[in-house]
Amino acid sequence: MRVLLVTHYYPAHPGGVEIVAAELAGRLARRGVEIEWAASAPADGVPPGVRPLPMRAWNLAERRLGFPYPLWGPLGLLRLLAAVRRADLVHLHESLYLGSVAAYLAARLAGRPLLVTQHIGRVPYSRRLLRTSMELANRTLGRLVLGGADRVVVVSAVVRAYFTDRVRFRREPLLVPNGVDHAVFRPAPDEAARARRRAALDLPGDRPVLLFVGRFVEKKGLRLLRALAAGRPEWLWAFAGWGPDDPAGWGLPQVRRLDRLAHAELVAWYQAADLLVLPSTGEGFPLVVQEAMACGLPAVVSAETAAAYPPLAGTVLAADLEAGALDA
Repeated sequence: MRVLLVTHYYPAHPGGVEIVAAELAGRLARRGVEIEWAASAPADGVPPGVRPLPMRAWNLAERRLGFPYPLWGPLGLLRLLAAVRRADLVHLHESLYLGSVAAYLAARLAGRPLLVTQHIGRVPYSRRLLRTSMELANRTLGRLVLGGADRVVVVSAVVRAYFTDRVRFRREPLLVPNGVDHAVFRPAPDEAARARRRAALDLPGDRPVLLFVGRFVEKKGLRLLRALAAGRPEWLWAFAGWGPDDPAGWGLPQVRRLDRLAHAELVAWYQAADLLVLPSTGEGFPLVVQEAMACGLPAVVSAETAAAYPPLAGTVLAADLEAGALDA
């Protein structure tokens, strides 16, 4: 069986969608499925056995607005059309990106079955232009791609509810939450091991350490975290990620900016920190939260995020996060 996988980026551009896509592609390839993966170059982080189809892309929207929307060139789109014709199944991650829309149209023309995994629903941007553009895109491109797919999978109940009000699906969307590799993400064996982790990371033993992992963009709650960090200078705030709203530029001595971390490095931070803080919106139940919890790290998230995975009802404390949310 030949599967064409389409995402906006490869894992070289770190994000939950790319990580999930890479994990699925690698596992399918090990089972003998032929996977061709089309995404924006560079094609770094592609699992063994998966054939990359890198696309030259313009990333002006992300550089200027913090909104990742790569634009693929005409030659790349022609290569994508040929890849669709080679495939027995086309699998899209997300419905709004140019590559996804082009692959959808090509699959319908070529008569190829189409699967879409939708990770993100509503994103309440503070800029009115971005909010309006996102809603318009979901009501047009999202409705087209998700409504025309043979099967849609969503990663959270929040995402499913959002699109159910906007899309007439061919079949009811399946809810399949992201998974975590417990062979990698697991708690420290004991308190002594955790203390060694903190010492190795040069973390204080007498101050709470709060950890953020993700892109430094508005929907991840960076504006709120900046206010919280300024209001709690006695805590150490560690930010792992990248993006336009870089905490390194906040001028707060209690803030430590970390470079992009590999999985093994992330595990060390999950095991050593005292609390994960991720007041994000519009992305269901983020993989970062699952990884942190698998390592025994408590998490503070938005009420929307907590509601995104119904089996957690009664297990997590849900609250709308405001500037004083962590004072207690």
